[in-house]
Amino acid sequence: MRNFQGEARKVTTEEIDAVAAHLDIEPAAFRAVITVEAAGSGFDAKGRPKALFERHYFYKHLFDRPVLLARATEAGLAYQAWGMKPYPKGSDAVYDEIQRACEIDDHAALLSTSWGLGQIMGSNFKMAECPSVEVMVEQAMASEANQLRHMGEFIRNANLIRPLRFKDWAAFARGYNGPGYAKNAYDTKLAEAYARLSAKT
Repeated sequence: MRNFQGEARKVTTEEIDAVAAHLDIEPAAFRAVITVEAAGSGFDAKGRPKALFERHYFYKHLFDRPVLLARATEAGLAYQAWGMKPYPKGSDAVYDEIQRACEIDDHAALLSTSWGLGQIMGSNFKMAECPSVEVMVEQAMASEANQLRHMGEFIRNANLIRPLRFKDWAAFARGYNGPGYAKNAYDTKLAEAYARLSAKT
């Protein structure tokens, strides 16, 4: 059984600013995404990467394996559409789901979870410039700097630098959070976070 606990090194202000500079994005705009996605921290109280298991992704990744899909569905770990049931509350409850999913299919479970400061889906490991989802998770366990790099590479590969650079929060939210972003007022939260952070500089 995985414990998902690595070195859990915290990121420095200089490392955040360096990634923002690499992307040619205002640091406050970059920090706004971090703030909204992970409340500004990449690890939970036990030093595990902030994570969220997505049951509809698990369904998708097990779809061609009906026996495993049936197990996952019966366990309440997989269903067809996002939002059919609420997320569990608290990191321990989230990791309980991840662990139970890993017992059914470790690889599919990691692919179906979002990780770290940027909450990058495991299935997007290639866009995060990682050779595998397993490597991506190991790197996320090691440091927030790695999580930040995953986030930056995803933003670059998803062609989201321009909307973030110009604070087009709706366009960025659509590309980063999906077409349902407005249901959670994701663009509004980004704008509000940016306003707070830019006021401090």
